[in-house]
Amino acid sequence: MDLVTVSEAVAARHSVRAFRPDPVPGEVVREILDHAKAAPSGGNLQPWCVYAVAGEPLADFKESMKHAPMEEPEYDVYPPNLWDPFRTRRYQCGEDLYAAIGIGRDDRPGRLTQLAKNADFFGAPVALFFCLERKLGPPQWADVGMYMQTVMLLAVERGLATCAQEFWARYPRTVGRFLDLPDDYQLFSGMALGYARADAPINLWRTRRDPLEVWCEMRGF
Repeated sequence: MDLVTVSEAVAARHSVRAFRPDPVPGEVVREILDHAKAAPSGGNLQPWCVYAVAGEPLADFKESMKHAPMEEPEYDVYPPNLWDPFRTRRYQCGEDLYAAIGIGRDDRPGRLTQLAKNADFFGAPVALFFCLERKLGPPQWADVGMYMQTVMLLAVERGLATCAQEFWARYPRTVGRFLDLPDDYQLFSGMALGYARADAPINLWRTRRDPLEVWCEMRGF
């Protein structure tokens, strides 16, 4: 297997929302998660706690999610009353996604059907759940995010695709019961992992990115 550069992995990584059913070998998943432990964390706290699920346990969980009611989230994925430019960016992302698969702005049932595919991990054969102790603070949440990004880049290196899913913040108790998560731990995010369906239209579009000049000020260069 030809290795990719870090720059190539960063450019190639995107949120895949249609996966092939091909299983991912357990040793590959283990290698990715283990190598990702080199991700930075303040004071080397290494605050991440990861659950990797596949096979029959994941199939059973996916089946149970068909009837699971939405729950009160334990944290806000987005701030209330989101303001610009963040509101516009989020809106544009959603519009571009649905346009890529032919779902119109007024097609509420179609949009809800697509949203529900999160509960199936978009057909991915591996589910990852990222948790941390409740007493940890925002800096440690950032550390978990850096660990997740490292996982996603290592997945690209191995020809795999991912989709980080804060969708699971909507089901903290359902996921907690499934994982038998200790009470002093909190679910942060899930992630779908597998092989992308190259022919799926939803995998062919890319989110827009503002130019560097919008969000970066360089001084002394």
